[in-house]
Amino acid sequence: MSAESRTTTVGSTPTATVEGATVRYRTVTALDGVHAEFHPGTTALLGPNGAGKTTLLSLLSTARRPDQGAVSLLGAPVRGRAEVRRVRERIGVLPQSFGYYPRYTVREFVEYAAWLRRVPSAERSERVREALSLVEMERYADRRMGALSGGMLRRAGIAQAVVSRPALVLLDEPTVGLDPAQRIGFRTLIRALGERSAVVMSTHLAEDVAQVCDRIHVLLESRLRFTGTSAELCAQAAGNRGEPLDGSAVEAGYLAVVERNGASV
Repeated sequence: MSAESRTTTVGSTPTATVEGATVRYRTVTALDGVHAEFHPGTTALLGPNGAGKTTLLSLLSTARRPDQGAVSLLGAPVRGRAEVRRVRERIGVLPQSFGYYPRYTVREFVEYAAWLRRVPSAERSERVREALSLVEMERYADRRMGALSGGMLRRAGIAQAVVSRPALVLLDEPTVGLDPAQRIGFRTLIRALGERSAVVMSTHLAEDVAQVCDRIHVLLESRLRFTGTSAELCAQAAGNRGEPLDGSAVEAGYLAVVERNGASV
């Protein structure tokens, strides 16, 4: 599929749409005329550091606006403060690094996130319990955040991201720094999230993409160079058609896209 084409899924209304988005940081162009749609299920943003993945997530989270182009979230353009407030309550975000009070318990951390996202007070306890159950952290609900391991900290981070039952979940490199066993557990969790929300996950790990994602956007040097399924990305590499959809096949397809576009990784 063409690198510059807009993504479409037949019969599915996109949860988020980016139309011709350009973002500049002084003299650096972080995104250059990007068109993309994000549907229910799990979509990967695959690319090297500096490709524009985090900047694209910042547009989807309403953290910033494009210098050119437009962003629509949850079926409507996001232009003014009223729209931003409305959609933020239905977006869950897990940054690669996130802040927390070390003395908060896990439950208090997720309760605070629920309060920030205006979850009704009458529903708050049930939503917190639901979020902790989803990430299998119920038994650690009373443990201090500062005492958590890296894997448990990431699970607590996802719990706070989904406590409002968001329609859109944004995960920035969610498996970075985790050991292989922890990454496998996170893939199962991310697949479960994709069954209830539109999940957008930035990553540079081909194995995560092969195991988790329904669709893939490849970003290279601020531009969208490929969009399609894992199988379609694997097919970009000569001789990979019909090969198993594992990390090495996805990586081969990704490198073929890189080479075709004369980009560096």
